[in-house]
Amino acid sequence: MKLLTGNSNKNLSLKISKFLKTKLVHSSIRKFSDGEIYIEVKENIRGNSIFIVQSVSSPANDNLMELLLCIDALKRSSAKNITAVIPYFGYARQDRKVAPRTSISAKLVSNLITKAGADRVVTVDLHAGQIQGFFDIPVDNLFATPIFSRHIKKNIKGKNLICVSPDVGGVERTRALARKLDVGIGIIDKRRPAPGKSQVMNVIGNVKNKTCIIIDDIIDSGGTIVNAAQALINRGAKDVHVYITHGVLSGEAVEKIRKSKIKNLVITDTIDNSDKIKKAKNIEVLSISILLGEAIKRISNSTSVSDLFK
Repeated sequence: MKLLTGNSNKNLSLKISKFLKTKLVHSSIRKFSDGEIYIEVKENIRGNSIFIVQSVSSPANDNLMELLLCIDALKRSSAKNITAVIPYFGYARQDRKVAPRTSISAKLVSNLITKAGADRVVTVDLHAGQIQGFFDIPVDNLFATPIFSRHIKKNIKGKNLICVSPDVGGVERTRALARKLDVGIGIIDKRRPAPGKSQVMNVIGNVKNKTCIIIDDIIDSGGTIVNAAQALINRGAKDVHVYITHGVLSGEAVEKIRKSKIKNLVITDTIDNSDKIKKAKNIEVLSISILLGEAIKRISNSTSVSDLFK
């Protein structure tokens, strides 16, 4: 078993390799002057099981193309099998047609990864669970909820907690965390007047004098979560803590969060945000490396991965 990294999140790849006590495959990934990506694997991998770690994060198109070319290079180097470890699966938000004459990019990206030659995919908190069915190869969709629940139990004291879903679509994820913490749930009723903008209409559930735990899979521009935190405070919530798996944090998101009513935002390192969050004291990063490393180890040893979901 060998581990190859793309350029999207080398820090995470190094942590995974350290956990697995293995070195990263020696490779060269660079660009020609016109922007074309060039991949060269600089060691013999014939007959090896290769795991390539690459998030489809910003710049999403470059990182996706890099992933596809890495898979192709490994296939042409006679790798025994190739597992694409995609901590953040970009384009997952376009998983269905929400308007006439639009693309379903999650399906297209799934096809591209399969056709490039991947034999298996490992990812974390897919935006929509049905994306697993877009692939004709095995997909392991891991969850950050157990990591979050351990962090909450260790760092947030007091019994007056409530888990809050930022929208109706996230209720299942919120219920899973609430079950681990043995607390109730609330739901924020919102609408989107335009893409990337949200408006809180109502809060379902009693949040007065309670410490609210918002959980979601993606934070992009930050508008939804900031508005949700403000709505909870307006309805009497004591504190608002936010737990998000994928910190996209585009545009002015970090500044919005820094100035918001959010006491603490906890994200994972599926996306490398080390430079963005340096000045934000209320943003904390938990590493997903042990979870991914354990999944890689179990797949390599042909043992059960499902225990990691508990």
